[in-house]
Amino acid sequence: MDKIWLKSYPDSVPTEIDCTQYRSVTHLLEESFQKYADRNAFVCMDKFLTYRELDKLSLQMGAWLQSKGLSPGARVAIMLPNVLQYPVAMAAILRAGYTVVNVNPLYTPRELQHQLVDSGSEAIIVLENFATTVEQVLPHTQVKHVIVATMGDLLGGLKGTIVNFVVRKIKKMVPAFHLPGAIGFNKMLAQGARLKLKPVQQGHDDIVFLQYTGGTTGVSKGAMLLHRNVIANVLQNEAWIAPVMTKEMRATSMGFVCALPLYHIYSLTVSALMGMRLGGLNVLVPNPRDIPGFVKELAKYKIVVFPAVNTLYNALLNNDDFAKLDFSSYKVCNGGGMALQRNVAERWLKVTGCPLIEGYGMSETSPVVTGNRVDITEFTGTIGMPIPSTDVTIIDDDGVEVPLGQPGEIAVKGPQVMAGYWQRPDETAKSMTADGYFKTGDVGIMDERGYVRIVDRKKDMIIVSGFNVYPNEVEDVVASCPGVLECACIGVPDGNSGEAVKVFVVRKDPNLTVEQIREHCKHELTAYKKPKYIEFRDELPKTNVGKILRRQLRDEKKVA
Repeated sequence: MDKIWLKSYPDSVPTEIDCTQYRSVTHLLEESFQKYADRNAFVCMDKFLTYRELDKLSLQMGAWLQSKGLSPGARVAIMLPNVLQYPVAMAAILRAGYTVVNVNPLYTPRELQHQLVDSGSEAIIVLENFATTVEQVLPHTQVKHVIVATMGDLLGGLKGTIVNFVVRKIKKMVPAFHLPGAIGFNKMLAQGARLKLKPVQQGHDDIVFLQYTGGTTGVSKGAMLLHRNVIANVLQNEAWIAPVMTKEMRATSMGFVCALPLYHIYSLTVSALMGMRLGGLNVLVPNPRDIPGFVKELAKYKIVVFPAVNTLYNALLNNDDFAKLDFSSYKVCNGGGMALQRNVAERWLKVTGCPLIEGYGMSETSPVVTGNRVDITEFTGTIGMPIPSTDVTIIDDDGVEVPLGQPGEIAVKGPQVMAGYWQRPDETAKSMTADGYFKTGDVGIMDERGYVRIVDRKKDMIIVSGFNVYPNEVEDVVASCPGVLECACIGVPDGNSGEAVKVFVVRKDPNLTVEQIREHCKHELTAYKKPKYIEFRDELPKTNVGKILRRQLRDEKKVA
């Protein structure tokens, strides 16, 4: 397909980006450490970390990791919320020559064990609040080194002590754990200060992140994001926001909101990494669900770039104090991870004066693929057009491009597309076309301007508040509950989270209750994956070979 969307580009947006200006993501970070040394890089709970301090701390931690004898490219897991230790750990792992494995801190032991075993992670940095989960799975993994962080580690002496006391003793947020041989974060830094980081060779084709994502098989797979993939997407996103970026803004420390978790590639690329590339101040929000607390944080800083999901924007709009903030510095508010709702977009523009820019991406694409122009003045109802250096085509089941205006699977080619799935060449092969396009599993329509609208999901994936939920995984857990004969999982519309998980269950034990199923799921599934709705049925719709028809269950809900 000709790049028809290029005619819709703003004049200041280049059609191509050059990612050869950096050898690696590490090179990008180290350039920022030197270039912006005296600027504040991150802030969390009113504690600032400058680029110089981030440089120093990550050198110490990187040297410590190297002293443990890990081989080049070894996988190191980060199991942290948005706290100051995250950017230190990420930069340290990369500078030491290793690969970051991002882990959701709220994972159940089952989910964590799969990811650690599958990735072959040899070390993990975990907040003490979640250390009990690590304890339960550690003997079944290859992890040899555990670093335990606390909320107060980098907040300073007295403040850090008070915060830790409140978290442990008042709020009782740290379950008891026993990890012999683990080392505290600050003790690790002290040991690293006496060591020297050895230079490492990294190139575009080395893996920078193993970003785990689900699949139609229900088995979480590691998307191999190479240094060039992530460099490309940082530069693509920077190029895309050029129409609203002035020289004066670039010369100051722009505020980037990091409310979405940094273990999610959307926040990691569009907030933290692009923010660091531009010398910005990344505002870390450990708990964005505390909307009143979040609003108080927003009031403290001049925010310029604000990536979030529809549910978070909606929650802010429903807080009375949010409308009282000064929005004069807001320039780019990106909506991704889930569909943006028209009423939310229109209300946001009315309240803030800044449009919500809906885009589209996946873990496999580092993540951004398309976006609306940042200078729009009204909601488009589309995911926009391909960003620089990106090709998008709409194909049928045989991989043939369909005419404009016709629905088909969205397929993507560009420097941000992953190298493949970690140790799963079969899954990688299934996800690619013969001419090198990544098949997204989403069904869309492209119009004559190159704008794309998503109309359906080819896969059965459910998106809850921007997080992927795969029915097979939920079904496996529910099916293992005593008393369940068979089950089927679908996504249903939800006003708060976009979609919610619903499970249909055929009972083997007629006395089985909804509460029993919920209790079983509580120990096996992260909160957003748990079924919100459970419905008992006498039978489930099936094909003539016995395959359960999820689509029929979805369609009957639409009719109802």
